[in-house]
Amino acid sequence: MKLALKFNLILISVLLVGFAIAGIASYTILQNNAQKEILDRAKIMMEAAVAMRGYTVKEVRPLLKVQNKRNFLPQTVPAYAATQTFDRLRKKYPEYTYKEATLNPTNPRDRAIDWEHDIIQRFNNNSELTSLVGKRDTLLGKSLYFASPIKITNPACLSCHSTVDAAPASMIKLYGTANGFGWKLNEVVGAQIVTVPMELSIQQAHHAFVSFMSILAAIFVLIVIVLNLLLRSLVIKPIIEMANIANRMSQGEENLPEFNEKGKNEIAILGASFNRMKRSLEKAMSMLGA
Repeated sequence: MKLALKFNLILISVLLVGFAIAGIASYTILQNNAQKEILDRAKIMMEAAVAMRGYTVKEVRPLLKVQNKRNFLPQTVPAYAATQTFDRLRKKYPEYTYKEATLNPTNPRDRAIDWEHDIIQRFNNNSELTSLVGKRDTLLGKSLYFASPIKITNPACLSCHSTVDAAPASMIKLYGTANGFGWKLNEVVGAQIVTVPMELSIQQAHHAFVSFMSILAAIFVLIVIVLNLLLRSLVIKPIIEMANIANRMSQGEENLPEFNEKGKNEIAILGASFNRMKRSLEKAMSMLGA
């Protein structure tokens, strides 16, 4: 096996191993970063919903307190305000959702469906659980959901949701007496759930991975080409030249040119030794001939 072929087999094997390790590492890092970015986006949405709820309670509800007694205004309900705001967002970004899923809601649109019901039950079964993260398939692609429990910690909430008799007449007039009652203090009645699309971030991570690996492959090819050129000019060519001179000497040719030794590297040292051997052989042949 020729030296160049052996060198290339070893070099390509090492580069392929490095390429595989770099590919696995970069793919894992990019996918993890994409997942973290999606989760951060969901957390920001949740914080925005919490902020809207707080704004409604502290600044909107007091202004409409008198009107709310005559005619119940859903705009004074924190959940309604947050949901309406995100519904406006969904007109431009339909794949983003926010819902205050509730087991027994006053507003029927907030009623929890099957998978939301499971999330609420998990919060009920574990009082120390403050959030849940998961993935699910939707009509618009794979999505990540981030959920927080809706727990009745403020006794003021029970004025509307404990019994029909305690609820404001204006609210009963609007929503009726069938739903939204029987809530208890420190009970988890629902969950705030935001869903964020994953497809775009995952695709971007995939494209970044393909671009990185393409650049890395081009660099590896360039390394192979450059090293082969250097190997040929610095090692193989000088060795072939010495071999030709030695071969011609063995066939009895005389007055052959010496090997052109340059520099102080190993090939130059070998060339100097070769030239000394050549001169010694020529001197010995000359003495034998005499």
